[in-house]
Amino acid sequence: MKVLLHELATARAGDKGNRSNIALVCRDPAAYPALAAAVTTERVAALFSSRRPAAVIRYDLPNVAAFNFVLDDVLEGGVNSSLGLDGHGKSLSFLLLGMEIDIEAELARRLGVKTGA
Repeated sequence: MKVLLHELATARAGDKGNRSNIALVCRDPAAYPALAAAVTTERVAALFSSRRPAAVIRYDLPNVAAFNFVLDDVLEGGVNSSLGLDGHGKSLSFLLLGMEIDIEAELARRLGVKTGA
């Protein structure tokens, strides 16, 4: 079934210069394998394509049921250079949480996920 990522995880973004760092943490460790399969670097790069990331790297953190995504060159030069309203890129975590993914209906039921994305 299709669900929005925010049903299964929380996220927080940070920055270093022109690099965004987005931590994605499963609400329940049982969701980790499904997120590992669905939230790939290719999908994240496509989601952020309007920001033209030079690279997207995913670090898997299975012991804490989390992922760390590093996106290069997505902050319009960073907080000291960008004229954008969100030079730190804090809102980028919400863009990631809006991603639609497919998970097994049984897993969704076990996790108490709302149906219909």
